[in-house]
Amino acid sequence: MPRRAPGGPVKVVHAFWLAGMSCDGCSISVTGATNPSVEDLLTGGVSGLPTVVLHHPVLSVENGQEFIRPFKEAADGELDAPYVVIYEGSIGDERLAAQFGGYWSAMGDQVIEEGDRPFPTAERLVDMAANAAAVIAIGTCATWGGVPSAIGNPTGAMSVMDFLGADYRSALGLPVINIPGCAPVGDNFTETVAAILMFLQGMGPLPEFDELGRPAWLFTETVHRACTRAGYYEEGIFAEDYGDKEC
Repeated sequence: MPRRAPGGPVKVVHAFWLAGMSCDGCSISVTGATNPSVEDLLTGGVSGLPTVVLHHPVLSVENGQEFIRPFKEAADGELDAPYVVIYEGSIGDERLAAQFGGYWSAMGDQVIEEGDRPFPTAERLVDMAANAAAVIAIGTCATWGGVPSAIGNPTGAMSVMDFLGADYRSALGLPVINIPGCAPVGDNFTETVAAILMFLQGMGPLPEFDELGRPAWLFTETVHRACTRAGYYEEGIFAEDYGDKEC
């Protein structure tokens, strides 16, 4: 992996949010982040960091082709700034859906000889992943497959890492970055984005990630380890009523 940011400081970074088989809970969680907040990132309110331009199917004010155009520009290498791709929700096997003339998750239309068809977000991910500074999977569904990937589910749902492959590396040499949780802690996401932006600006080192692709500084310790009631747990003494001091 690179230890120094290529190209030096940047003023703008685009963030493309794709939704697969999700409940939008991850999006809701992120809007509640405070350190930094989404507003801080979008307005350039974090000193030294570039302004983030968010392309989100719910939060963006643009619509129609005006909204879709930047996604295509990024996929075609025509965007004039670095970008990251965020994927929320598990990825259904579109080959299975195609057998019945349908799709699992799509955004916008794709022009084909027979006319327009819904453009699966999984295909957009493939088109955009190679040139992305980072691909971030947010939430349990995107990181591990979640409920949609349970045995017997006809969608063939999988995680982003399974979909892109364990050998995938972004333009910065990063594997798929996983921010798990149902829903994830919003600050875990915004802090990770800020760390990547600091690296792009040459203001900090490349963030460290564990063997599961999670930000190591956020997921090394568990809440249980530092809990003041952990001793009761070890002794098998548990609370019976609300307000009890035991675990």
